[in-house]
Amino acid sequence: QVQLLESGGGSVAPGTSLRLSCTVSGWTGRPYGMGWFRQVPGEAGEGVAALHHDGVTLYADSVKGRFTISRDKSIESLYLRMDALKPEDTAIYYCAAFQGSISYSQLLRPDPYKIWGQGTQVTVSS
Repeated sequence: QVQLLESGGGSVAPGTSLRLSCTVSGWTGRPYGMGWFRQVPGEAGEGVAALHHDGVTLYADSVKGRFTISRDKSIESLYLRMDALKPEDTAIYYCAAFQGSISYSQLLRPDPYKIWGQGTQVTVSS
């Protein structure tokens, strides 16, 4: 059974950095891609960053230039480096994975992602 486990969330001051990690276990089969999503309770979720299995990355405009998604296939881990954090980045962050190929335009949409982690809270506040 495929499982995703996020870690690295916390409470930080504006302007600082955090790195989220997501470990993958139990995955077999075709190559897959992964992404990070975030949600504030009561609001719509947002695709933050995604990494297609062919190496293409995509970022939401709200985080472009501040967040970096990366992956270490040797240890089956996904990362999200978040710099210059803002209060509006406060949310629960989820990592997710999809199997097979999807179009780049779908990378930040939740629909293709079939496996989700439990989420990690990020709070940015002074």
